[in-house]
Amino acid sequence: MTERLVIARLAHRGDGIADTPAGPLYVPYTLPGETVEVERVPGHPDRRHLLHVDTPSAERIAPFCQHFGICGGCAIQHWTAERYREWKRELVVTALRQAGLDAPVEALIDAHGEGRRRATFHARRGQRDVIEVGFAALRAHQVVAIDRCPVLAPSLDGALKAAWALAEELRPERKPLDIQTTASDAGLDIDVRGSGALTSARSQDLARLAETHRLARLTRHGELIAQRVTPTILVGRARVALPPGGFLQATAAGETALARLVASHVGEAKRIADLFCGIGPFALRLAERARVTAVDQDATAIAAIEHAARATQGLKPIEAQVRDLFRRPWVAQEFKNFDAVVFDPPRQGAEALARELAKSAVPLLIAVSCNPATFARDARILADGGYRLTAVTPVDQFRHSAHVEVVARFER
Repeated sequence: MTERLVIARLAHRGDGIADTPAGPLYVPYTLPGETVEVERVPGHPDRRHLLHVDTPSAERIAPFCQHFGICGGCAIQHWTAERYREWKRELVVTALRQAGLDAPVEALIDAHGEGRRRATFHARRGQRDVIEVGFAALRAHQVVAIDRCPVLAPSLDGALKAAWALAEELRPERKPLDIQTTASDAGLDIDVRGSGALTSARSQDLARLAETHRLARLTRHGELIAQRVTPTILVGRARVALPPGGFLQATAAGETALARLVASHVGEAKRIADLFCGIGPFALRLAERARVTAVDQDATAIAAIEHAARATQGLKPIEAQVRDLFRRPWVAQEFKNFDAVVFDPPRQGAEALARELAKSAVPLLIAVSCNPATFARDARILADGGYRLTAVTPVDQFRHSAHVEVVARFER
């Protein structure tokens, strides 16, 4: 059974919203003002599948990728750039308003750069037992097989071919695979997950395949299979060896933009804590002018920072600590010797840490977030504790998606 709906606005995940007597209905790949024909999505009473756009918006443009609307990787390729940018900035404005915060939100910074330097390809058995490698369909476990992706950086050229080859080599294991690829300065770094334990013969075959595709390194769940050269990236003046499957900002331009904002906000601070520091995109740059304490629960990331710091001349001391800041957040007293604190938590935010920071006397806080909703929640805690939100900048390194980064400054 089909329906005709009028789209009123866009939701925070990029779906169009139609207001009906039964409540809001969500339709992906639509725009405000459009009249569309839809059908129900089994098991999801408030969601509809787009069949046809009867009355298109004047702001609708042709998507540039042949997989758009099937692949779930991009939410918006069909809207004019100006309106897309306005909507993405508004995601941050709305989150702050819902938290009862009034703060200036600057213009959106486009940090797509050359494109994404990391991607996780999924390999699954499709119909007739055929291997399919690509990205997941929208809100589904089905894999959309692809042979190219236009949002990936040129440095990931060859990654899809290598992923297909790995999936074919591991076909006899009959397991779903996640193939995480990262473009390092030395070449492609690939970590395969889901294969289970491998025989010696299978590992040797994979090592030969890695050489054929000139991979910098190939690992399985972080365990080394083959390495031609150490995968590294340059962070400020420091050269960092990447941990297998480690976290990296999605684009090089995004990392640079976030680091520039953080450095600008910390100003002349001499003693800085960098919490949820990862491999050190902020800590290693800040150490060019200040003493830094860097903390993260990932021991391999902390080891990477320590090694890079020892090998780089001219840095101020970096004290690196392994600590789970969710289970054991710093308490207020631990902040007493710091001029500034930078914190960049995962999507769930840093609620427990924010409550301790709110009790502290640190004069300056810089929050980096990939989730406006949890950022706004934590910002509310800090505001209630006496901090003033003085600057908010949205950064778009996930162009065409609903994801947006935030860098914010709080003053005691």
